[in-house]
Amino acid sequence: MNKKVTKIGVLTSGGDSPGMNAALRAVVRTALYNNIEVFGIMRGYQGMLDDDIIPMHSRSVSNIIQRGGTILKTARCKEFYEPEGRKIAYENLKKHGIDGLVIIGGDGSFRGAQRFSNEYDIPCIGLPGTIDKDIAGTDFTIGFDTAVNTAVDAIDKIRDTADAHDRLFIIEVMGRDAGYIALHSGIATGAEHVLIPETKTDIEDLVDSLEEKESRHKLVNMIVVAEGDETGGGNEVADIIRKRMPNLDTRVCILGHIQRGGAPSCLDRLIASRMGYAAVEALIDGKFNMMIGIVNNRLHYTPLDKAVKAKQRVSDEWMKIVKILAS
Repeated sequence: MNKKVTKIGVLTSGGDSPGMNAALRAVVRTALYNNIEVFGIMRGYQGMLDDDIIPMHSRSVSNIIQRGGTILKTARCKEFYEPEGRKIAYENLKKHGIDGLVIIGGDGSFRGAQRFSNEYDIPCIGLPGTIDKDIAGTDFTIGFDTAVNTAVDAIDKIRDTADAHDRLFIIEVMGRDAGYIALHSGIATGAEHVLIPETKTDIEDLVDSLEEKESRHKLVNMIVVAEGDETGGGNEVADIIRKRMPNLDTRVCILGHIQRGGAPSCLDRLIASRMGYAAVEALIDGKFNMMIGIVNNRLHYTPLDKAVKAKQRVSDEWMKIVKILAS
């Protein structure tokens, strides 16, 4: 693919994450600075099929850098996974003269972009917008830092009431396939145990540890569990513990979608702005079908086909840290 991009379309797809608006703002203003027209595509790939495509101007993205969610909205679009749907999307893009796309989303969004770009002459750039931090090729994803800080703030508050009543609290955080929110928030709040999908959960070891702590009158314990852990999540872990340790005052708190919302942190605004700028520069420079990441504080480019196959791996050292610091 060797072409000059003159009109860029930008969309947000999949689950929303804090910082998507900051990334959108950077894409729009960098494109306009380079005399490139830019169009916002509403509701992700669904907007491409519905021709819900609007021109964006500098003022279109005023006063949004501090807002969570996404002003372009987001939706999941099953029709885009079918060749007929992608053909309709392509025809709508050509109607507006759009010859380059920036997709802000997760690995599912990138799979759609990769397939679309392989079929049609529309180069795509992916920006990793997901609170799960489950995409390889970048140290942070847009929204992860905010989500973790939201979880940390909530868990700190829960520890206060747990301490007042000598209770075991099991806090379920988001992470269907990835445990980074649980891992980072658990370490940051001094959780006694962190349960994540990437590692096998040894229930016997967990119960033995709680019994040992009970024997030395350590009655306040926090377990942070990712929703995708093999045990099934917070309620399932609590059911097991209540059966094995009925005298323990056990409570469950599921943080849920509170982790998706709220104003993005400074870090998320910074990386979103930097990635959005880099996405437009990549299209100008002919670096097509790439995911923009940041590794060791440097911009990092990963081909989309590799970005959708690779996953971030949790280091064994992290789990060792959890165990040592919670003893």
